Amino acid sequence: MVLKPFLCLLVPFRMADRPKISKAGVLKAYRILRFIKPYRGAFIMGMICLIISSSMFMIFPAAAGEMANTAIGKGKWNISVTQFGLLFLVILIIQGLLSYFRTLFFARVSEYGIADVRKALYQKLITQDLSYFESQRVGELTSRLTADVEQLQSAFSITLAEFIRQIVVLVLGLVIIAWLAPHLSLIMLLTFPVIVISSMFFGRYIRKLSRKRQDALANTNIIVEESFQAFPIVKAFTNEKFEIARFVQSITSMVSISMNYAKMRGLFFIFIITVLFGGLFFILWRGALMVQAGEMQAGDLFSFIIYTGIIGGAIAGIGNLYSTLAGSIGATERIQDILDRGEEISDTQLHAESNLKLNGEIVFDQVSFSYPSRTDVTVLKNIYLNVKKGERIALVGQSGAGKSTIAQLVMRFYHPLSGSILIDGRDIDSYDLLSFRKNLAIVPQDVLLFGGTIRENILYGKPGATESELNAAAEQSNCMEFISGFPDGFDTVVGERGIKLSGGQKQRIAIARSILRDPSILILDEATSSLDSESEKIVQDALDKLMKNRTSIIIAHRLSTIRDADRIYVLKDGQIAESGTHADLIAREGGIYKSLVSLQMEKESF
Repeated sequence: MVLKPFLCLLVPFRMADRPKISKAGVLKAYRILRFIKPYRGAFIMGMICLIISSSMFMIFPAAAGEMANTAIGKGKWNISVTQFGLLFLVILIIQGLLSYFRTLFFARVSEYGIADVRKALYQKLITQDLSYFESQRVGELTSRLTADVEQLQSAFSITLAEFIRQIVVLVLGLVIIAWLAPHLSLIMLLTFPVIVISSMFFGRYIRKLSRKRQDALANTNIIVEESFQAFPIVKAFTNEKFEIARFVQSITSMVSISMNYAKMRGLFFIFIITVLFGGLFFILWRGALMVQAGEMQAGDLFSFIIYTGIIGGAIAGIGNLYSTLAGSIGATERIQDILDRGEEISDTQLHAESNLKLNGEIVFDQVSFSYPSRTDVTVLKNIYLNVKKGERIALVGQSGAGKSTIAQLVMRFYHPLSGSILIDGRDIDSYDLLSFRKNLAIVPQDVLLFGGTIRENILYGKPGATESELNAAAEQSNCMEFISGFPDGFDTVVGERGIKLSGGQKQRIAIARSILRDPSILILDEATSSLDSESEKIVQDALDKLMKNRTSIIIAHRLSTIRDADRIYVLKDGQIAESGTHADLIAREGGIYKSLVSLQMEKESF
């Protein structure tokens, strides 16, 4: 108990490095309380238990001192020592019950309230448009859902309640010692500011060293992360020795800074302990003189010392909890910034039923486009396309020509700068977004599978599909030949990003997923370019089945896969340079398409 005032003297050091609370942050924190509103009854009951419990706790020191006075025959209360023991027992039982119910009430508020925050935050993030995710780091967004929300939960469940408890204890403690021993309390309150102000100077310098140490530790972690992420490169270039030297140098620098940090903290502790105990012993000495002179009872001095320790602990606690609350308010700001954003898909759209079925006629009428992140670069320039229902068109050209951009515009990931895109004769933006996208499916070059089972990954195309539909999709996509070879069949776990499957197997699962979706418009983005010849043949057969009677947009570098396209569009510098069937374009002397085919045939001949 005597050491608690020592803790309070560390407050200036901690508060010197605390986060700042801004007015905007407080307002956003207030707005986040709407998630707690449904559980305000439990919050109020928890606060009542907290205040009563804290107030009863402050009875202990006074009662303990008076018990000591009674034991030596100088008690002021008409209570025996035995009765004091019973009083303590009753208070402890009540304290225990109040603490139990307080914990339950605050747990209900924090668990249910924060669960609502998580759901709202995830829904807001998952309904953003693609450009938002392109401008954000996934790690930062994940941090909002994890670290920031955890910080907020800690504030609701522990920090806020503890902060209020310490304030109650501090106020009651100051009132009690002022009543119990006015002279000694004045001496104590005069010595504290001197120690606090002196320690602030140490705190500022120690804060700088602490930041340097954190920066050095961050640099060390960066080296570890980079070397582990590029582990094959490290091995390929036999740079183990170089990486070890880099890491050792970083660690050595961090240790040097840490030792300086430790020395200053040691000096700080020497100063605090010397001044603290000097002040504490002075108060004890004055109190002993007052007891000797009959101006104060020994039990009252004992109570005073305990209250002093409690007050010191409360001050230390308030300092620490203030820093934690400030950090929580900062986390709340970041969360609220996301919740305040608009969304691409509204909550009403998410729960609306859709019966929209497109024919698949696509018209690009003089469409120009620049990406939001690069408005200075025009990716598409006055593009005109006219795709009939059920047609297969192919987009070819060098990387960066705009092929994938056309597909992204069809999927409404972005909007054209000028011109219009018509689907079935209507402007693409006139359709409900979710209903529209349910008519589309894509088979990309790099298939992303979720870490669950084959069944779950195929059903992602249509979560409510029946077992017979699942089997039919697997058959049509040529998946059954390898699924039947697995002991667990459809329940085989594919591993993170489908790591346990080959490229061809992943492509066929993506095709099965699209078959289940039964789209009107199909987009194949380099769907076979990374496969070997044998896998390509199997996947191409599955793709032919998938494209039957569907409007298909095929993006391909491997030109052998688009010979049967109804029309091939050759893009160059964001414009359509040529168009026609494979036969038309190959017969065109000096044509871009013919040059691309010739160049690819030369590469394959090697």
